[in-house]
Amino acid sequence: MRAGPLAPGDGITLQTKVAANAHAMKRWLGQAETALGNHSDRLNAINIFPVADGDTGTNLYLTVRAAAQALAIADAQPGPTDVGAVLATAGQAAMEDAKGNSGTLFAVFLCAAAEPLAGHTRLTSSLLAAALHRAQIRAWSALSDPVPGTMLSVMEAAARAAAAVDAAQDGDDSNHALGLTIDAAVNGALAAVIRTEDQLDALTTARVVDAGGVGMLLIFDCLRSAVTGLELQSELLDGLHGYDVSDPHIHTSLPDDDGVEVMCTISLSPLNAATLRQRLDEVGESVIMSQVGGGADAEGNYRWRVHVHVPEQDIAVNIIQALGNPSQISVSDLALPRDPQPDTVNSSGHER
Repeated sequence: MRAGPLAPGDGITLQTKVAANAHAMKRWLGQAETALGNHSDRLNAINIFPVADGDTGTNLYLTVRAAAQALAIADAQPGPTDVGAVLATAGQAAMEDAKGNSGTLFAVFLCAAAEPLAGHTRLTSSLLAAALHRAQIRAWSALSDPVPGTMLSVMEAAARAAAAVDAAQDGDDSNHALGLTIDAAVNGALAAVIRTEDQLDALTTARVVDAGGVGMLLIFDCLRSAVTGLELQSELLDGLHGYDVSDPHIHTSLPDDDGVEVMCTISLSPLNAATLRQRLDEVGESVIMSQVGGGADAEGNYRWRVHVHVPEQDIAVNIIQALGNPSQISVSDLALPRDPQPDTVNSSGHER
């Protein structure tokens, strides 16, 4: 049976014992790292959109791990109590080391979520609603050709559900109100994940839900757990098509995708950034560009994280190098070796 929204009074004792502060944000990303590591194989198995390369779970795990590790390193020094500052640090680390479509979009989401929280030492219902709203808008806008039925839809649904519950609470800034809003976000995300199967033809044909969407659902449930002190909802994924461990690795039966994924970081003026996006849109697909960090350098350039799928790497690399000096260039084949048999150890290092 799926968990419903918290009823008035449910969980209030735990919520008052667990402050929704910077430490809770660190717990959130640490829990998300563990959850995605444990679920990476199943997420990879149902990863067929935008390309069936079976790596969404791995990419999300590695990106969230970069964010969590950045905060673990920061723990060795006097850290900020500002919730927004903590998430900004995590978001920038995630952006610098983002992997694939899903990882890049999550990094964008995390960086944007930090902005409305800047200067606040405690998360409230209204602040959470504002953060989720900002984050989903930024994620949609980072992708040149966004479509419904992906993790973007799950982000949006969570934000809308949180906003609706927050509005009904008329400015209540209690921990209980926050718990209700977080629970609504998780339930909104779950409903959106279920809908993805009917929103994209590829998912409908394969009878699976979107892998990135499930990953975001796990991340939202980890946020709920970290803030409220409640356990993760083990039954949350029950019944999702393609998600039973006995189900086949869907992506292995689909045709190979030609081409490569190119990612890099580069400093560009706003004009050159717009030019780069336009040129990459003309030659490739899945173009994602998002700013890394805040201000401009002495020459008026901003740092950008760039992601694109192209037939051959030189097509993208030449365009990028014509506009600036990229760093952290990575090139990955979209048609990866496919082995439906699980490894002895998964990406989180735990034996199966």
